[in-house]
Amino acid sequence: MRNLFLLFVFSFLCFWGTSLVTGQVSVKSIKGRVVRIIDGDTFDFLSGSTVYRIRLAGIDCPEKGQPFGSRAKEELGKWCAGKHLIVKYTLKDRNGRLIGDVYSSNNEWLNYQMVQTGFAWHFKKYSSSRQLAEAEVYARTKRVGLWKDPDPVAPWLWRSLHKSRKKSQGVTGKM
Repeated sequence: MRNLFLLFVFSFLCFWGTSLVTGQVSVKSIKGRVVRIIDGDTFDFLSGSTVYRIRLAGIDCPEKGQPFGSRAKEELGKWCAGKHLIVKYTLKDRNGRLIGDVYSSNNEWLNYQMVQTGFAWHFKKYSSSRQLAEAEVYARTKRVGLWKDPDPVAPWLWRSLHKSRKKSQGVTGKM
């Protein structure tokens, strides 16, 4: 019995331990189409009969009410309109959204396109992608999209500023 237990533990460590030690993560894919654009980096995605909320990995777009927020939403809509897409994801965020890389059927990487066209920042806090970093440098250099603005404010700073303003005004969002 003890040998059977040790065999089980050894098998478990060989199977799961390798991925834990090497940092390999299981990437899952779903195919479908966008049914609703929420903002420049989030949309609802229909795959089969299930609707998923998708958040584009490694990027951050201007917020609703922030300069270029509406344009970022429109740009994402253009990239998604009428296309069958593939979402490759590894995790969900605290809001239950799948965090993923999104590709068109002809292998266009939408996350990259949003940064390169100047409607998203490379979200370095959560991504070390060299491609996304280079796309942002390109967009800044060409002064496209939000980089036309002489002093663009990153969405994470904008959210922080607006959160602290609400607190200082005593607005909590609760009744």
